[in-house]
Amino acid sequence: MKILKLLGVFAGVTFSFMGGVMAMSNPGQNDYESYATDQLAGHLKSSVCTHISGELKAVLRSGCKTLVDTGRPQMKQIISQTTRRQNFLIFSIYQTDLAFSSPIPSYQFETIGVMQKFYTYESDEY
Repeated sequence: MKILKLLGVFAGVTFSFMGGVMAMSNPGQNDYESYATDQLAGHLKSSVCTHISGELKAVLRSGCKTLVDTGRPQMKQIISQTTRRQNFLIFSIYQTDLAFSSPIPSYQFETIGVMQKFYTYESDEY
């Protein structure tokens, strides 16, 4: 019986410690905005800029990538304005809705932030 009681106390202390570590390492809104900006810029460069065709495609592709790099502060601001955060103490869920006018597609992302990492588990383009 003493061993079971001791194991129960040990498990309780271990879970409390892990919960504290997770709560302290729950990434904040600014961390998410930097992550989302990096992800969006990478997507635009690899998907949107590479689909440019025509006689001047090399120049236009290069210009597109430069435009994406130049627009990073504005992208971060837009992400900040279109993101909702649900903070559950040991992790956070971020929902971002990026609506653009045609011909640029709109996007909806859902991401979980836990222990200073982000995992996007839903990504829709419409």
